[in-house]
Amino acid sequence: MDFGTFLLMQSPSARTSQEIYSRGVEVAQAAEALGFRNVWLAEHHFSTYGYLSRPAQLATYIAAKTTRLRVGTAVIVVPLHHPLVVAEEIATLDLLSGGRLDVGLGRGYQHYEFERFGLELESGRQRWDEAVDIILKSFEGQAFSYDGKLFKIPETTVFPQPVQKPHPPIWITAQSPDSLEAAVRRGFNVLTGGFGVSIDRLAEFRRLFDKAVAEVTPPHPLQIGVQRAVYVADSVADARAAADQARWNMRVTLSLRNHYERVENGHAVPVPAPSEPDVDDLLERFLVIGTPDTCIRQIRRLRELVGITHFNCSFWFGDLEHARVLRSMELFAREVMPAFR
Repeated sequence: MDFGTFLLMQSPSARTSQEIYSRGVEVAQAAEALGFRNVWLAEHHFSTYGYLSRPAQLATYIAAKTTRLRVGTAVIVVPLHHPLVVAEEIATLDLLSGGRLDVGLGRGYQHYEFERFGLELESGRQRWDEAVDIILKSFEGQAFSYDGKLFKIPETTVFPQPVQKPHPPIWITAQSPDSLEAAVRRGFNVLTGGFGVSIDRLAEFRRLFDKAVAEVTPPHPLQIGVQRAVYVADSVADARAAADQARWNMRVTLSLRNHYERVENGHAVPVPAPSEPDVDDLLERFLVIGTPDTCIRQIRRLRELVGITHFNCSFWFGDLEHARVLRSMELFAREVMPAFR
């Protein structure tokens, strides 16, 4: 099992863009120095939930500032963009990073973002299917045309082409059975988890994954990754305080997903759900937060129940101070990661 780190680039208190991006680059460079395999960058728009609107652009910059760290998108929201532009950006990033790219693609889930691009979230599935077809054809390096319901593309050849062949590893963020089955059918790796997903649901996700693999028989073994909010704490009180920061993420994520969001002057408002886990339940079933021994125990549970090959650490969540984020990363690399080597 390998370890990555995740950048949502958020700020509940609406810190300046300069500060948020400076922090993001420093976290990525720290991840390389501490032995993490990769950094994943999320795409979001128009609120303090995430300042990172162009993940491939930042990934290119981070690749230039590092030498070994793999850069990844988690995710590019494919239906928000023309698929030929997505293919060109992926290929350019793969070239400039020297083949250090992992591509995370997703359908998106925020009505708020789609509406501001003049799109309907419900149209995302059809746009997604056709767009992924076009992206994959683009990477074949030959002229092609496409005659879909949404995209009509005359004979086209895409330049540049990626370094990794036939294309960089593709990961799909999947939360639903339909998304999971679609990813397996295409032979894509799967990344799941995140805020608001319990370990019980992840165990069920694994059962669905195994069922889909048995039915489809993909051409090569697929990887499964889980993402979790991670904080290595010095004390129980420190852990519980960090869990409160993670609750901000959970509330905003679920409100944006379920379309009862509140965004005021760009500030994402954490709207409580009708029922929420208490702090103890958050720490036990939703987060990897606590002493090093606690974090090791939680990750071992995930490995046993979900069979993960990749664990993605979201160290920076809520308004967690930068020094605490870096300290947590250092403790994780020194005290937790060696238990899985």
